[in-house]
This record gives sequence, structure tokens and C-alpha cells, in this order.
Amino acid sequence: MDTVTPFQFSLVYNAFSFTFATMAAASIFLWLSRSQVAPAYRTALTISGLVTAIAAYHYFRIFESWTAAYTFQNGVVSATGYAFNDAYRYVDWLLTVPLLLIELILVMRLSREQTMSKSLRLGSAAALMIVLGYPGEIATDIPTRALWGTLSAIPFVYIVWELFSGLGDSINRQPAVAQELVRKARLLTFASWGFYPIVYMAPYAGLTGGTVTTTIQIGYTIADILAKAGLGVLIFLIAARKSEVEEGTQSPTGLKGLTA
Repeated sequence: MDTVTPFQFSLVYNAFSFTFATMAAASIFLWLSRSQVAPAYRTALTISGLVTAIAAYHYFRIFESWTAAYTFQNGVVSATGYAFNDAYRYVDWLLTVPLLLIELILVMRLSREQTMSKSLRLGSAAALMIVLGYPGEIATDIPTRALWGTLSAIPFVYIVWELFSGLGDSINRQPAVAQELVRKARLLTFASWGFYPIVYMAPYAGLTGGTVTTTIQIGYTIADILAKAGLGVLIFLIAARKSEVEEGTQSPTGLKGLTA
């Protein structure tokens, strides 16, 4: 186990605790908000809440693993001999990353054929991206990490192309009041997902020991909050605005100003 300082231990400890609470709160909010949108968009909110619920569970397990790997007593951090299990994070991503793309597709309310086709292609590419990235994450040498990181980037590039090219025309066909929100959701997905490879490459910068461990854990945690809870809020706002337009009534959420 890498040696971490008391500050590094506390920083990661508090980040895991904060993220667990954020994901759990987001799940409750998204599921309770289903009644405030039209039936056509409730599945998107259900899946969005499922994403954050899965993430909340895995962050709880990650938190437990972190406290099992280290003890912090009398101002001193000591390794217990139990390895910190970062595989929880990849199991979480394998489940949630495809669902993140599917919830974005569902809230756009494309045709049945487009929804099925894009969900299958993007979901499969997302799962492949995670599977290819894991061997590099657990590798102990930079060349192996770089190899698998490069392979993982191939489906990532395809997903980015689909987001900005394949979904471009579909976004333009969204109601005018929702188009900007959908573009923001697409941009948030790209920006937060683009942050993961940057964190993944932290060891390339020569960081070692507790510094690289802390950088990776905090970096992934920030990206997860934005990609899951952040996108979930946008999905809700898109659904509320489209419901308002399609039902011809003012949104029951009272969030007209926020969704402008």
C-alpha cells in the first residue's frame, strides 16, 4: 500500500463520504421528481436515479475499503495490510456509464428505432471502454498502463463522435426551449468523461506514492459527481421543460427560470 499523509487520508476520506451523500440525495430527488414530468420522460429519470443509486452503493463500499486499508490514530496514518479495493469503481462504471448515455438518449425522445440503435451502440462502446481501461488501472508499470489506456480511448473517441455528430441532428429537432439544455447535457457528458483520462494519466506526470493515489481518487470522485449527479439534474430540467411544452401548461416544478 502507498504511504499517505494525514492530510491525504482525510482528503480522500471526506471526498468519499461527500460523494456517497451526494449520490444518495440525487437518487431520492430524481425518483421523487418522476411525478413532475410527463410519462414519456419518467423512464429517463428512473434510470438517472438508478445511476446515482448504484454509484452511492459503490462509494459506500469504496469508503469502507479505504478505512480498512488505513488507520488514522493520534495523528498518524498506518497501512493495515489490507489492500484498497479500487475494483469497486470499475464495477460501478461498467454498470453506470452505459446507463448515462441511455438516459440522455431517452430524454431526447427519439423514434423507437433510433432509441434502440443508439442505446445499443453507445452502451456497448461505453462498456468496452471501461473493460479496456481496467487492466491499465491495476498495472504496475507505465507502458502497460499506456497501452490499455490507448485501447480504451478508441471507444471513447467513437462515443464523442456520436455525441457531437450522430446526435447533432436529433438535438436540432428538440423543442427550441430544450435545445440549449440538451447541448449543455451533451457538453457536460463530454467534459466530465474527458476528465477521466486526464486523471488516468496521473502516474505519467511522475507522481508517486500517496500523492498519485490521492490525485487519482479525488480526480475520479470529482468526475463522478459531475457525470452522474450533475447530468441527472440536467436530465430532470430537460424533462420538465419538454413536459411543459408538450402538455401546454406551466411546469409543475416551478423551475421555469432555471430551465431557461
